[in-house]
Amino acid sequence: MQFYCMVMRINIDCKGCYRKVRRALLDMQELETHLIEKKQSRVSVCGKFNPQDVAIKIRNKTNRRVEILDIQELVTTPNSTNDNNQNNQEQKSLVNSSSWNLESSQTQIAANCIQDGYIGY
Repeated sequence: MQFYCMVMRINIDCKGCYRKVRRALLDMQELETHLIEKKQSRVSVCGKFNPQDVAIKIRNKTNRRVEILDIQELVTTPNSTNDNNQNNQEQKSLVNSSSWNLESSQTQIAANCIQDGYIGY
């Protein structure tokens, strides 16, 4: 499985809808982090999963329409004992070259959660 970050649009009208979506996300073991943006009706998830399968699971559990807006695959290379430094530099450059930087996104997720008055983890 590859590590993906996916952004979806899910209509979240009320607190009940928010709870449904949150509960569905928390039940999925393959997800490492998630962010629910109520005002923008957006849900961001990261982890090792198949994006289409996660969207289908959320659709089935919440009974709400799920629209995939963006899928980004974060590429990692396996470390070998001989080329540890080279591989680490390659991993950093691959993550930094992608438009989805995991470190900054986690900081942004935390900031958005505090700003919106809820915690999405």
